[in-house]
Amino acid sequence: MQEKKQTAGKTLEEMNLLDDFLFGTMVAYPEIGERFVKILLKTIFGREFRHLSVTAQKVLYGADSNLHGARLDVYIDPEIEDSEGKAVVYDIEPDLKDNTADKKALPRRVRFYHGKIAARSLASGADYDTLKDVIVIMLTPYDPFGQNRMVYTITNKCIELPEMEYDDGARTLFLYTRGTDGVPSEAVRQLLHYMEHTTPENAVNEELREIHRMVETVKKDKEVGGMRIQIVDELIKLSEENARQAEVITNQTEENARQAEVISNQAEENIRLKEEIAKLQGALNQKTQPVKTQ
Repeated sequence: MQEKKQTAGKTLEEMNLLDDFLFGTMVAYPEIGERFVKILLKTIFGREFRHLSVTAQKVLYGADSNLHGARLDVYIDPEIEDSEGKAVVYDIEPDLKDNTADKKALPRRVRFYHGKIAARSLASGADYDTLKDVIVIMLTPYDPFGQNRMVYTITNKCIELPEMEYDDGARTLFLYTRGTDGVPSEAVRQLLHYMEHTTPENAVNEELREIHRMVETVKKDKEVGGMRIQIVDELIKLSEENARQAEVITNQTEENARQAEVISNQAEENIRLKEEIAKLQGALNQKTQPVKTQ
């Protein structure tokens, strides 16, 4: 929700490819989405991708749909590796949530994504060796780990023997758009810079120019513009409703505080009255005591 609020003030023309709305629209746009994703993956991994099934905005729930779900921006399943014949699920997530709490929770959030995807990709009763590999790709304009690296590749390892092979099929790539250390290639650097600053001047190679033509197609689409206006209106309504509910809660809190003060004052008054009654009772007892005669 916070990420959506960050982009609510932007027009469609002002958006870049790290903005959730533009990225998701690009992926879902007919005759553009699959080609767009293929260019992203080819640039990141340095090879062609042919067999893709791309889904934008996929939500994976547990057995109970009331349980917490994982909303995946781009879900790619399957991609058949010609050399090994193994299906790999890719999840691509642009992320603008750079506040301290969200950054701290990022590794556990990614772990949750891995778990949801893995559970979804293994058919009931199937052998575990049929479980698909899962690669989650996080695209961020902030440094998730503070090491100024453009690429952080995360896999599970044995602590005692880090050189020992341990392949559980789970991998995560954190791609920091402004990182200057460990740059895998000039093409990746150019892609990440363009995604954060999506302008014609930053489309510096042929594939980025192709992506930018796609971006311009999407941004000029009046239906997409209408969707954007509708989403902004809904966010404004939601914000107003949240403000109204906050005001109701504030008023209730103030009323509860006032009632608590009244009850406290009544309690203090009751104590004072009890003390007065005790004093009067004591005085009355003294007056009514019989006079002793000698």
